[in-house]
Amino acid sequence: MKTWLSVIVPVHNGEHFLEAALASAASECAASEYGQGIEFLIYDSSDDDGACHQIAERYSRLLPLRYLASHDCKPWTAKTNRGVVAARGTHVAMLHQDDLWLPGHLAALRSSLDRAPTAALSIAPSRFVDGRGNDIGQWKLPFNQGIRAGSALAEKLIVQNTIAIPSPMIRRDAWLAVGGMDETLWYTADWDIYLKLAFQDDVDVRPEVTTSFRLHGSSLTMTGRHDGEAFARQHEIVLARHLPALSSGSRIRQEPLARASARLNCTLASLSARDRADFPALLRALWNVGPARLRQLVRDTRIIDRVLPRLRLNLAGEL
Repeated sequence: MKTWLSVIVPVHNGEHFLEAALASAASECAASEYGQGIEFLIYDSSDDDGACHQIAERYSRLLPLRYLASHDCKPWTAKTNRGVVAARGTHVAMLHQDDLWLPGHLAALRSSLDRAPTAALSIAPSRFVDGRGNDIGQWKLPFNQGIRAGSALAEKLIVQNTIAIPSPMIRRDAWLAVGGMDETLWYTADWDIYLKLAFQDDVDVRPEVTTSFRLHGSSLTMTGRHDGEAFARQHEIVLARHLPALSSGSRIRQEPLARASARLNCTLASLSARDRADFPALLRALWNVGPARLRQLVRDTRIIDRVLPRLRLNLAGEL
């Protein structure tokens, strides 16, 4: 059978969560009529005495899995690019070691493929889970459902990356055509490639919630925030790269929102790292948005969805 989906699993010292990730995929593949024609490529750079390798070996009996030791390739972006190049599928997806598939995921992907076979990108809302896998909140998208012109979707996506890593399905040839992930971007590489893909072709926005994104204290999204200047540069690189791709009218409308969102992210990162936050810079950015558009900023950044679960975990001492 022709491979229609290649799932790239970049792993580094993920023994605490990898089993749950692979178990969720194995359960979905076994339960779904669409579980055939899929491959999983695990790229493992762990220095964990083989713990992740052992987990992968156990699941190789349940999943069409290729395990590749990748001690020469530690960044998740580089492992993902390597996996896409080696993939046999017409489409690719990412499953990080700490994320999960939910029931109905494969059916949702196949439905999207049937509905929009030429879409460069297929995305969906997700859920947040904590370190124990408990559901702790929704992560909605600010886009209307259905097939959307990628350039129009990019106008909102430039404001904030609201797409959870395990949710997208991407045409492999489109990924390769835009050059893959920028491996210098350790925090915003996914945002950057989603924008590159959106400017290439249509995007299908699926309605079903079929993935979970795990929040925990050792994730890169948490540990990377401790270098405030580097964190800010990650955002600035993406904005400098993609704001000029918008039409002049869209850029005038969206740039204040995008810069306010980036400043808000940096402020929240400083607070979570217990560092001094640059509140005057945030206030200036919000002033440039103007009071009439603050509601739009809240909606397009999904800031409430993103902050409330983290706040709950912080109060519980779990982040």
